[in-house]
Amino acid sequence: MSLRIGILGAARIAPTALVKPASSHSSVSVGAVAARSLERAQTFATRHRIPAAYGSYDELLADPEIDAVYNPLPNGLHGKWTRAALEAGKHVLCEKPFTANAAEAREIASLASSSDRVVMEAFHYRYHPLALRVEEIVASGELGTLERVETAVCFPLPKFSDIRYDYGLAGGATMDAGCYAVHMARAFGGETPSVVSATARLRSPRVDRAMTAEVRFPSGHTGRVTCSMWSSSLLNISAKVTGSRGSISVVNPLMPQAYHRMSVQVDGVRRTEKFPRRATYAYQLDAFAAAVLDGAPVRTSAADAVETMTVIDEIYRAAGLPVREPS
Repeated sequence: MSLRIGILGAARIAPTALVKPASSHSSVSVGAVAARSLERAQTFATRHRIPAAYGSYDELLADPEIDAVYNPLPNGLHGKWTRAALEAGKHVLCEKPFTANAAEAREIASLASSSDRVVMEAFHYRYHPLALRVEEIVASGELGTLERVETAVCFPLPKFSDIRYDYGLAGGATMDAGCYAVHMARAFGGETPSVVSATARLRSPRVDRAMTAEVRFPSGHTGRVTCSMWSSSLLNISAKVTGSRGSISVVNPLMPQAYHRMSVQVDGVRRTEKFPRRATYAYQLDAFAAAVLDGAPVRTSAADAVETMTVIDEIYRAAGLPVREPS
């Protein structure tokens, strides 16, 4: 069996997230790309040796040779085109954040659960052995009773005309960088937290360029989620989980293939752990293909996305900002 995937939009992330890992995957191929203009789609297809190009997303969804779609469109369009793909009978790998808000995520999750199609949110880091190991250590009780989880995803994006700052496309630091930080807090904290407080730094009246949120988990441990696309914390991608007996500290849990450092300290004894340099996106594609072709479960399901989007909405409300809306 094989899986033919079409790409909705000639996005900059698509070659790294899908085209490259698919080129070395025995059961996956990229069969088509669609863009807002046929010329742009053809240029992208030629550059990346994709056999078919379409000048509209609907044309790609109508292609009977395409089994699944990768949806890397702007945030505000994720829900619309994931819905359209499901209605066309396609499996979906949707870039994060899954939708513009939790209400839309619940709608898409309900549609996904009533279909026989796989819908997976593209939190690629969670399929890498490093993230799996952090979750394993936390679940084992080695750290003792959990006390604190701190996650941060901060990087500089000084191009303020970028769509990630566009409220009309469901932009903002919490949607872009912050969805990773929220997801890591949930994954490594073992539960979905509630938001205690949040403070934003603004790019425009409705759009955050940075956000810090204090959270509390149902079991009692606390946490902090920090994100920015433009702040004094120019680059900070990290996670720390602290328990009564010790802690885990990770530098760069999102792209460990490029560089990572993981340190575990328990009862005063410190150790480091190293992981393969294979790309997170390759592990993610393995998981998506296994789900579609073999019925394997996914760790970043539509139901999981509802939990993440609920926290994001709570952060915006706590910071006094409007929840994002679909485009």
